[in-house]
Amino acid sequence: MAIEREPIGAVGAGRMGRGIAIAFAAAGHPVMLFDLKPRAAEALAALEADARAEIGRDLDFLAGIGAIDRAGADAAMARIGFFGCDAAPAALPAAAILFEGVPEVLDAKRDCYTVLSAHAATDAIIASTTSTIAPDLLAPMVARPERFLNAHWLNPAYLMPLVELSPAAATAEETVARLRAVLTAIGKIPVVCKGAGYIVPRIQALAMNEAARMWEEGVASAEDIDTAIRVGFGLRFAVLGLLEFIDWGGGDILHHASAFLSEHVDAHRFTAPPVIGRNMAEERRGLRDGAGFYDYAGVDVGAYRDRRLNDFIALLRQRELMPKFRSGGD
Repeated sequence: MAIEREPIGAVGAGRMGRGIAIAFAAAGHPVMLFDLKPRAAEALAALEADARAEIGRDLDFLAGIGAIDRAGADAAMARIGFFGCDAAPAALPAAAILFEGVPEVLDAKRDCYTVLSAHAATDAIIASTTSTIAPDLLAPMVARPERFLNAHWLNPAYLMPLVELSPAAATAEETVARLRAVLTAIGKIPVVCKGAGYIVPRIQALAMNEAARMWEEGVASAEDIDTAIRVGFGLRFAVLGLLEFIDWGGGDILHHASAFLSEHVDAHRFTAPPVIGRNMAEERRGLRDGAGFYDYAGVDVGAYRDRRLNDFIALLRQRELMPKFRSGGD
């Protein structure tokens, strides 16, 4: 028996809207790609042609690498409808979830939400894909703000598993739960966070700015900085999360490293947050203490280490980066 999948709306026909359209259409959802900007007929037709051409190329790529078969790619394309501002009012009520991806300007967001509030179903979830604007600034622009939240996708949206959900103060718990369930059903991994900046963009901004500073200061070449990230930093954190990594090595290592860098490089950039000192004082330094950012009570630490090391070795082998160990006979 075929499973009925709710219609999804992607509002804004740029890169993010197109990526979200692929993600849902390839998972079997009917998708409506909306462009709410008033345009002449020729300009609207050109935008639709460009959107369909890009979506087609991405689906062809997925078919070419065996991620989807040819029939599935063709079916996904057929599930995507395109609607300009004149056709949008009649189509919007059908969408169960609307992902807004218009430019990062408050006036543009307000204009979009005026249209959505007037024409979307009253129980439709409205989610902004903004990467910068706090949800509490946007929620008041939406009729029935309890059905609003931010949903930050990473590009390319149809491939990256993570979606960061950031509810406003007015967001209903049921809204978050419902969107999490829909995203999980198409293979995404949603996380929930509060405030502006999300999780990935905040950490990413710090790391990218520090990389740029190191280049500017002559610490290393661009090539060596990026090599260090690809085969060092990136590999480890593809297996261990940042807080898990602190626990793995011990919070005391971060405590002392932060103190050294704060004194000798830049106190503003490297002073550790108070929780690191508190964990030291409370002997919550991670695995060896049985607690850190995670609680390891009852955890088989040996089995846990083996699982993580096996994951790491699998990644090294996939990237052809395994060390060249000598055999016993050499």
